[in-house]
Amino acid sequence: MKGNRGSATVRKPLYTPAQKERRDATPWTLVQGILAPLQFLVFLVSLALVCRYLISGEGYAIATWSIVVKTGFLYLIMVTGAAWEKVVFGQWLFAPAFFWEDVFSFAVIALHTLYIVGLFWTGWSPMTLIVIALAAYAAYVINAGQFVWKLRAARLQSEAAA
Repeated sequence: MKGNRGSATVRKPLYTPAQKERRDATPWTLVQGILAPLQFLVFLVSLALVCRYLISGEGYAIATWSIVVKTGFLYLIMVTGAAWEKVVFGQWLFAPAFFWEDVFSFAVIALHTLYIVGLFWTGWSPMTLIVIALAAYAAYVINAGQFVWKLRAARLQSEAAA
């Protein structure tokens, strides 16, 4: 609702009809549909391993490699997501429909990259690295929520239009 006047807010659809057609036709949509839940599964396993290390002090090596694997999935989904955005919206990143999700994605990538740099090229302590990983994971959860929220809104708009 808008203000106290009781009028419904009209929202711009996430996709134009042409963009929706391109979205449905590109194989990048399927790639994203597979990678997103797979990345989330890797995240959950990694988070469990990181928590195990924090609680018991054991399993640092496996927790570390799980963070590296999670970071690899993040890079992969970012590259394929940019290709998807190019096909659907005509630009690699920061299309108006996903601008803020892309902006926050860069914060997520920056934190994951900071972890990788810290792991391989600095003398940071394991606890410093784990704190960075947890910050990266918290940012990832927020970013994933942004995308789920946006895609749910698009589905509701699509259903309302049908």
